[in-house]
Amino acid sequence: MLSASDLQVKGRRTDLLRATTLDVQRGQLLLAYGNNQEERTALALTLSGRMKPSNGTAQWDGHPKIKALRLASALVDSPTINEPEQHLSVRDLVTEDLALIPRRYRGALLSKPWLKINRFEDIESLWVEQLAPARRLELLTALALANPATDLLIVDSPDRHSAHPADWLPRLEQLAYDAGRPLAIVATVSAVPSTWDGPSVEIGNAAETEPNLEPEAEAPSEHPAESAASDEAPTDAPAGAQATAATEPPHHGKHADESTRTQALEEL
Repeated sequence: MLSASDLQVKGRRTDLLRATTLDVQRGQLLLAYGNNQEERTALALTLSGRMKPSNGTAQWDGHPKIKALRLASALVDSPTINEPEQHLSVRDLVTEDLALIPRRYRGALLSKPWLKINRFEDIESLWVEQLAPARRLELLTALALANPATDLLIVDSPDRHSAHPADWLPRLEQLAYDAGRPLAIVATVSAVPSTWDGPSVEIGNAAETEPNLEPEAEAPSEHPAESAASDEAPTDAPAGAQATAATEPPHHGKHADESTRTQALEEL
């Protein structure tokens, strides 16, 4: 059984893998979904023992050491990690992968007889880039299982090769539910197919969510009249005096009478 608790990988600025918790048993297929390809690959690497987590634990059959996890697992088709190069022929790919099997299990495994026994003769002369998505996955998983010590398959983003779940989901179900060799399988995917009713888990499901802090609204002024008055431009005269000056006509009575009387005396 694979058990991962609060598995997290820190990056320089942000987490490569947010805290994730999951469990998968032999004879079970678990889909771990997330939008970020780098995060899916980081999860695949840590679950297969190829990357040490910053926090959290990943155990295989109760063994906390990363060595036990790595010996029991196979990482399949991880982008930029161990995906086959497109310019390789299928025959060369098989030769390279069989050479990685521990010597005690390798025996006299050669590419041509292996391809015949596993019914891949029809594609042995093709390039990797020519393989159909379903056939590609069949080949890569069969190579991973050439090591009899493999009990855990971590398949990284099989849906990136095809938008149709039928090109990858039936193969993984077949391997997980095989009574002769039941496997624990985790497939990281961008989204869970609508037809899938088995177990699934969201990557980052154990990460702490940040509180939603909304800016506080400004408190209304206790003296709105004073605020309105303070916004007006200052004037030299009081408002009442300005109003009076604007409504009353100018007075010339006293000075006008004196000027008229003086003019009349001068004419005399």
